[in-house]
Amino acid sequence: MENIVYDNQFNGNEWFVIGIGIIGFASIWLFPQRYSPLQTTFNILIGVAFGLVFDHTLKIPPLELYDLGDQSKYELMDIFSYMMYAPFGYWFIYGYEQMRMFKIKMIVYILFWAAVAVGLEWLGVQIGVYHYKHGYKLIFSFPIYLFLMSIHILLYRLAFAQDRRQINSKGQIYNKQ
Repeated sequence: MENIVYDNQFNGNEWFVIGIGIIGFASIWLFPQRYSPLQTTFNILIGVAFGLVFDHTLKIPPLELYDLGDQSKYELMDIFSYMMYAPFGYWFIYGYEQMRMFKIKMIVYILFWAAVAVGLEWLGVQIGVYHYKHGYKLIFSFPIYLFLMSIHILLYRLAFAQDRRQINSKGQIYNKQ
């Protein structure tokens, strides 16, 4: 596997990754805590896990559909890029719980968030975070996001639907229904 170098400076793509991470985590920290530490951790980590699994599936041989960052080989900054997905998972479930959606509203909600994800990916392509190869196109990411968000809601509901009452680190009870 040949290493392709797209860039060799600390510039826009690194600042994009850092900026998205800071804004995402700061917004979680600054907003009122609505979930238990377990729920918060679950939603943050599922974003990272989905990012790792699907990026590695699509980025490595035999597919090699895109590269991430400045080079086709992994770099330290690539680890930070996976942290961009963490707040996304949190805010996705935050909106889902706040709007108490079911059936058609939930489908529209998932479509909306998939469009937001594609929009952020498009911005990442423009800035140089993602480099598509072998005919991969941005529109191919849309069904992947639809699938991942549907699975995220399913896993969240399986994990937390039985006991909607969660206790945060301050001992406060949150009734999710």
